[in-house]
Amino acid sequence: MCTVGKTVLHYDARAIDDLHAMLKKHGDWMDLGAADEQKPAKDGTVEAWGRSKKNPVGGWYGLKKGLRGRFGMYLPPLLEKLGLVELTHEAKNNKMRAL
Repeated sequence: MCTVGKTVLHYDARAIDDLHAMLKKHGDWMDLGAADEQKPAKDGTVEAWGRSKKNPVGGWYGLKKGLRGRFGMYLPPLLEKLGLVELTHEAKNNKMRAL
């Protein structure tokens, strides 16, 4: 669960382990590419992976329709806080990689 202002977003808890495993396998920096659910995600980004039919859950990690996007915005700081990834902190076009 992620609270942003009054908005509460819900993601499948396994997203943490799945994202970390994918990043370890990827082995390099990956663009975050955060996008709202209604907008397409840029290919090759964390956001695109978080909604891809090729990820371990076969689609969206977001659980509430209408609020399933922004995976590439809200999950990376959590993984950084847990010590699982390194994250850039630029004004835009941020990236992450597994530790």
